[in-house]
Amino acid sequence: MKLGTIARNSALLLLIEFTAGHLEGQERIKIGMSQHVFYRTVKVDGLSIFYREAGPKDAPTLLLLHGLPSSSRMFEPLFARLSDRYHLVAPDYPGFGHSDWPDPQTFAYTFDHYAQIMHHFTQALGLSRYTLYMQDYGGPVGFRMALAHPERIEALIVQDAVAHNEGLGANWKPRRAFWADRAAHESTLRTNLLSLPTTRTRHVGNDPNVERYDPDLWTDECAFLNQPGQADIQSDLFYDYRTNVDAYPQWQAWMREKQPPLLVIWGKYDLSFDLSEPQAYRRDVPNAQVHVLDAGHFALDTAADEIAALVRGFVGSSR
Repeated sequence: MKLGTIARNSALLLLIEFTAGHLEGQERIKIGMSQHVFYRTVKVDGLSIFYREAGPKDAPTLLLLHGLPSSSRMFEPLFARLSDRYHLVAPDYPGFGHSDWPDPQTFAYTFDHYAQIMHHFTQALGLSRYTLYMQDYGGPVGFRMALAHPERIEALIVQDAVAHNEGLGANWKPRRAFWADRAAHESTLRTNLLSLPTTRTRHVGNDPNVERYDPDLWTDECAFLNQPGQADIQSDLFYDYRTNVDAYPQWQAWMREKQPPLLVIWGKYDLSFDLSEPQAYRRDVPNAQVHVLDAGHFALDTAADEIAALVRGFVGSSR
């Protein structure tokens, strides 16, 4: 073979390799590219409910239910990583974030009420089928929604949310005392619940690598908790948490009967709940996917890439 032919062939091979690599890179960029996020409000039961929404509306829907003391803002890392392929909807509950904060004297801050409002929220948006993604307070809201309207549930994703009494652990002893005698323990509960150290601990837990956490996470939340009226709102809601414990056996029975596709994601540094809880879900749903991550109570703080990958694989297989 002549040297000129060899040179031309080599150049052609390099061009093919470069083009293939360039296209592969473009595909990777396309896959990871998020859709624009919209910040919207809708009237539900006379309240203005704020929500974030992104992704194709004809794609599988993820209904993202946030925890305490956060808001739909906690799911921003998932919006950035999943909205190219899924329809993401994340509302703020009444009394949280940018939704209305009605007066506790005229509005019942209970998990039953939240579940009812969130159901009406899905109706207002025309969401007839969705995967529930539940974190912390999102668990009691979401499980109530699932039991009331199981036909709407495609799958469940649980991230640091409890459905078993033992999952509350020893840290909940003073909180149980508050449920037993609210008047005697109200002041102590409020001081602890609204404090900056407690708000920080919810994020960092016992993670030795504290430099991984953005301090704006807890300073912003603490500023929210200390707004006028928040002490009454959060105290009422925390007092109602006792109804979740009473409902745990119903949620467990529902999971054992329905065997829903279930993904459990847990931060091993979470001090809010007991580390035995992830495996407790597997007793109810033996085929559940359970992953304990190098993260805290708000696992998206430090493990967003890993969680997004788990969600992609799970939602795809569950459908």
